[in-house]
Amino acid sequence: MELILKQDVQNLGFKDDVVSVKPGYGRNFLIPQGFAILATPSAKKVLAENLKQKAHKEAKVVADAKAIGEALKALEIKITAKAGGEKLFGSVTNADIAEILEKNGQSIDKKFITSGIVKRTGKYTASVRLHRDVIVELAYEILAEQA
Repeated sequence: MELILKQDVQNLGFKDDVVSVKPGYGRNFLIPQGFAILATPSAKKVLAENLKQKAHKEAKVVADAKAIGEALKALEIKITAKAGGEKLFGSVTNADIAEILEKNGQSIDKKFITSGIVKRTGKYTASVRLHRDVIVELAYEILAEQA
């Protein structure tokens, strides 16, 4: 079953992508939730026309995302957390990284940050998706909190 996505869907695709899914997933979840519409020939023609019109606007958005990406690469992120030796009491997650970025003036939603759950001190990297075409590797360091 072919569908046109009306918004980004995790692990499936981005807005205005034509995706092929199993009929039950499309009929019972994506279409009723308003995430997708059927990819009929007329809907595909409308989509092609809309994509042509959005192309030049998209270039500006990508340029802005790349500028933010360069600013993120320049940041030196150090996260302090309570630890016993190298092992943390708790963990550092995407939400913690988003909070640190917010303090540094970059507002990025935690769902666009992929780093996994970190439970030890040391240097790590996280992927930040600023745009479907712009993914930035963000280096950060976790330090033990001084008592």
